[in-house]
Amino acid sequence: MQLSVNGAAVLAATGGRDFDPERPVLVFVHGAGCDHTIWQQQTRYFAHRGYAVLAPDLPAHGLSAGQALASVPALAEWLVSLLDAAGVARATLIGHSLGAQASLEAAARYPERIAALALLGVAARTPVHPELLGAAAANDHLSIDFFTAWGHGAHAHRGGNTAPGIWQIQATIRLQEEAAPGVLSCDFRAADAYQDAVASAKKVQCPTLFVLGAQDRMTPAKAADALVAAIAGSSRTVLARTGHMMMLESPDALRMALKGFLHER
Repeated sequence: MQLSVNGAAVLAATGGRDFDPERPVLVFVHGAGCDHTIWQQQTRYFAHRGYAVLAPDLPAHGLSAGQALASVPALAEWLVSLLDAAGVARATLIGHSLGAQASLEAAARYPERIAALALLGVAARTPVHPELLGAAAANDHLSIDFFTAWGHGAHAHRGGNTAPGIWQIQATIRLQEEAAPGVLSCDFRAADAYQDAVASAKKVQCPTLFVLGAQDRMTPAKAADALVAAIAGSSRTVLARTGHMMMLESPDALRMALKGFLHER
């Protein structure tokens, strides 16, 4: 699906079904250096089970035009502009990593627009290692190597993808290599600079689910404790043998966690 958001062309996947804003809307928001393709095993599932699905490529990511947005607040504002462009009054945001930060901030700023939140691989603070920041700023392939190694749990490094013949590690490397120069650096700096997560979490009024990876080295499960405590009535699911890239490492477990949460509402 092609949209125009703030004057720039945006590609949003719809899970293989025509987008109908009259259905309950789920917006899947990817993280740093990624695009809509990381959600393939979730978007199709929910699009064929009564939901309207949008999985946008953020500006300058994937097939979307524009400039990469340099801060989490800017990304939050962009998400609301996306809803406007798609004719959506209220939506559930399902965000991963940087996308989770942006989703959290959007819910804090626009409670009337966000029906529910699912925050994946998120932490109260997400400091990015200086070597990773430096390598990304230099467009050094080492930044992709670091991200891929730290972003997957031990099980994913050994293989075991549910789709035969696909190696998650190389797939993530290729995805990052396709990003335009400077995009990964911009994303990392935005995540690193965001210090308002706990304050914003205290403003969230909608049902919220945290999905965390037991082997996540980028946003360890315990690093979300302050956020979980800040959102009244929120719930938490920790996926076993799963690192930061949970939608790729544990797609079935993630789908079931999201399904349970959405059905409770």
